[in-house]
Amino acid sequence: MSDKELRRYSSVVVDGVEQAPSRAMLRAVGFTEEDFGKPQVGIASTWSMVTPCNMHIDGLADEAARGANAAGGKGVVFNTISVSDGISMGTPGMRYSLVSREIIADSSEAVAGAEGFDGVVAIGGCDKNMPGCVMALARLNRPSVFVYGGTIKPGEKRRDIVSVFEAVGARSGGTIDDRELLEVEQTAIPGPGACGGMYTANTMASAIEALGMSLANSSAQEAVSEQKMSDCHRAGEAVLNLIREDIKPLDIMTREAFENAIAVVIALGGSTNAVLHLLGIAREAGVDLTLDDFTRIGANVPVLADVRPSGRYPTLETRVMDVCTRLEDCIALAALLACTLRMLWRLRMRNQRWRLYTPMLIRENRWRAMRYSFDEGLIDLAKGEVVPFSDLMDELCSLIWDDAKALGCEREVKGVHDILTRGTSAHRQLKD
Repeated sequence: MSDKELRRYSSVVVDGVEQAPSRAMLRAVGFTEEDFGKPQVGIASTWSMVTPCNMHIDGLADEAARGANAAGGKGVVFNTISVSDGISMGTPGMRYSLVSREIIADSSEAVAGAEGFDGVVAIGGCDKNMPGCVMALARLNRPSVFVYGGTIKPGEKRRDIVSVFEAVGARSGGTIDDRELLEVEQTAIPGPGACGGMYTANTMASAIEALGMSLANSSAQEAVSEQKMSDCHRAGEAVLNLIREDIKPLDIMTREAFENAIAVVIALGGSTNAVLHLLGIAREAGVDLTLDDFTRIGANVPVLADVRPSGRYPTLETRVMDVCTRLEDCIALAALLACTLRMLWRLRMRNQRWRLYTPMLIRENRWRAMRYSFDEGLIDLAKGEVVPFSDLMDELCSLIWDDAKALGCEREVKGVHDILTRGTSAHRQLKD
């Protein structure tokens, strides 16, 4: 790909005698002479001090820009808004909540389109950030990666925001007093990050990763961690690779990718708000997705994760298939199991559209060149050979058990091989 092709959009803004005024403005914000010859990557930051979900994202955005710069591009950070449902809940402010999704999408699209960015990294932390950012990426259809700002650590006594809502109810019911309510209020939210359960933010982060629009494990990291900073840096680098390969969001966000996202949401016991937001993203991506698709897929995918609010555990201490571990490990295991079960239940999962980044949570890109065949198994596109389900199951079971041992399991996770190989009959047992 030629230099001009790498800078398909930015070259219009900065090349030639006529664009000297544009270059003059950009020099003032830090552009060097060499920067004008590099692909420009917009870093859409949702930073604000409105909510703990977003209070740390300025640092993440700067790290994503450094990643883009290191890979040969020029990162340019810009901001969009965020509205906190947790703060406005029960007040007239909630009337602005869903509207904010559209404002985020519109404003992110407007800045990237107006400034001529060749690629985009979008970083979201709160509920409406996630779908709003990805809706913009679909509209722009320029090489892009979404980064989740990360989940919050649990408060004292494993509390989260819902603990406070429940304490309000308990105070109204007379089972606790004002002092006890204040103690919960003061200890439930310890710092940066999104609400610590499979509420909307964590749910949509998982769904977007399943869509293929995030790097592997982005949805499962703590907000304040080395892993999250690395995720941002690698996202900036990844966009430059996507620009060179000319891989765009609509190449990835196919109908099959949305089915994968729905399956992962259900397997993790995610928020029903995913229905609203996945439909919104699908509309921008030109994918025909309906409520019936959620019903159809939901009938064939069990809930594998015991995560709040439907389950017992916070997202950083959850339980999957009787294995208790940290979110960043167990969501990977849950998603792997969910996707494997979906194949065996003959839902249409076609992995060829996951070649954009590392395929969903599968170690070492093992399935990068494989495609799902409805009746036969996985087809290795590089060799043109069918991989029988029996061989695939042996490999998957070995991988899953290796992961389980790496997580420090103290007892065997019995029956995983049988569950995976029996397919539909095992699914009925799980449902029962």
